[in-house]
Amino acid sequence: MLLWVGLGNPEPQMARQRHNIGFMALDVIAATHRFSPWRPRFKGLVAEGTIGGEKVMGLKPLTYMNDSGTSVQAAAAFFKLPPEAITAFHDELDLVPGKVRVKRGGGAAGHNGLRSMDRHLGTPDYWRVRLGIGHPGDKARVTGHVLGDFAKVDRDWLVAVLDAVADAAPLLAGGKPEDFMTRVALLTQETK
Repeated sequence: MLLWVGLGNPEPQMARQRHNIGFMALDVIAATHRFSPWRPRFKGLVAEGTIGGEKVMGLKPLTYMNDSGTSVQAAAAFFKLPPEAITAFHDELDLVPGKVRVKRGGGAAGHNGLRSMDRHLGTPDYWRVRLGIGHPGDKARVTGHVLGDFAKVDRDWLVAVLDAVADAAPLLAGGKPEDFMTRVALLTQETK
């Protein structure tokens, strides 16, 4: 089984914030691949489905971004999952809007959700799907940027990238991160 974690904040007024693109990605993946309805479990919401022949549990921690690891650790421990079975979908300042990169392990780069996961899992050696939201250009504006809602002008690329991630999800589930990134890039190149 694979555990795919969308990072975000649970308040309804935060739903359209850039920081919640991980939640958004999991919602589109779950809808596209006809997962079970979301239900409360592991201090979060879970939905289950099959992607590319692999059983996948989607998890949206409701513990707020800064304590996401509590929910992830509870699910990982219950299912006895190794770090390589866990993938976090999260916002990435260091990528231009709409760019998607996958990597395994690495530092948290100031991302509090990843920092919490590292602390609770005891390792940074899980997969990350980095969803580009762009950098505001000034370090002092970062908090306002990530906690700000996506603008109307972002709608086209945002919908395109979320749909592409869901479409290419079987490649990710099948352990083909390079092919996944290539497919997402091909599907989104027309909206850039």
